[in-house]
Amino acid sequence: MKILVLGGGVTGVSTAWHLANSGHEVTVVERCATVSEETSFANAGMLSYGYTNPWAAPGIPFKALKWMMQDMAPILVSPSSFNVKTASWMLRMLGQCGEEAYRINKRRMLRISEYSRTCFDELTQQLPLDFDHRRKGTIELFRDQEKMDSIGADLASLQECGVPHEVINHADCIRHEPALANVPEKFVGGLRFAQDGTGDCQKFTTDLATHCREAGVQFKLNTDVKSLAVSSGKIMSVHTSEGELTADAYVVCLGSYSPMLLNPIGFKLPIYPIKGYSLTLPLLDDAKAPQSTVMDEAFKVAVTRFEDRIRVGGTAEIADFDLSLKDKRRKPAEFVVGDLFPGAGDVSKATFWCGLRPMTPDSVPVIGATPITNLYTNTGHGTLGWTMSLGSARLISDIINNKAPEIDNEGLSIDRYMK
Repeated sequence: MKILVLGGGVTGVSTAWHLANSGHEVTVVERCATVSEETSFANAGMLSYGYTNPWAAPGIPFKALKWMMQDMAPILVSPSSFNVKTASWMLRMLGQCGEEAYRINKRRMLRISEYSRTCFDELTQQLPLDFDHRRKGTIELFRDQEKMDSIGADLASLQECGVPHEVINHADCIRHEPALANVPEKFVGGLRFAQDGTGDCQKFTTDLATHCREAGVQFKLNTDVKSLAVSSGKIMSVHTSEGELTADAYVVCLGSYSPMLLNPIGFKLPIYPIKGYSLTLPLLDDAKAPQSTVMDEAFKVAVTRFEDRIRVGGTAEIADFDLSLKDKRRKPAEFVVGDLFPGAGDVSKATFWCGLRPMTPDSVPVIGATPITNLYTNTGHGTLGWTMSLGSARLISDIINNKAPEIDNEGLSIDRYMK
């Protein structure tokens, strides 16, 4: 079967890999000059299979009001970008903040993330991928004992879903991340996910694309996807900047831009572009640097170690499609890396970046078939696109192949927004 994968980020390339390896003729259509130039380019570098949480959670409405008054809040709203679409999405997200919705959404997310961990393990054994991969776990670091004592509901969800984790004390935090011994007064303990990993998503995607080409995948780069032509309940073609393209099946992996393609043909896909920032610092001193990922729970900033660099990711800005780099948004990332790992990296030579995370109101991606018989989606992964990429790709490949998925796909498709 001839299949067009629309989008060349980590989700699209992973989808192409699994489809090609199940015998299909696959072409990836990407508007940039290379793969992984946009959201996949400089994310936080976390493969956070266990550290998987919905944004919409109990207590978030109250926290959001407090964050509006803080200079280094983890979530910010840009007044200049606030519009009806933004307000509607925020209201839908707030509607998911109840205890039951949080439990359902977290279980759905963990189902994909844990499956993706297995898929990553298999792929890295199969292919010689070079992406600064480390398997040393994630530590969610708590600065406040009261906050650490309040994570009972999260621990219950992790236990229920069978996700390996451990609550660790002050000394164990230092044992796993020796550089924290330089700032012992800054934290009280942590929650560790030993099976989580780290790496450079852009390098991973680029390397996997090379293996895709070797497997026969074609890449149409510098090709902007414009619209879909529908007739008799089927996609007949996709209109692009390079003309009409046809296939037997189409998979939408366009992240934040997916609604622009799908909504005009009758869907109301509530994916919003949440703007995220990162800094990439040259490594100065290994002994002062993290060895894996440390997530600062208070500021929601992740400090991740690559081989010769440190990636610091954080600050979520609700700013529609504004991709301007706002210098004041560097402050949380610079503060956290300097506060927890002083002297580890050269902040003066840091590269500043931003990208758009495709977020659904419930934080659950949209993976599966649609009411249009030859149209499929694999999009809306929010901050967990890389973490969920291979599991999502194998899942959508199984669905397209009419093969029973290896995980339960209940609640993942676009159907939940069609009611």
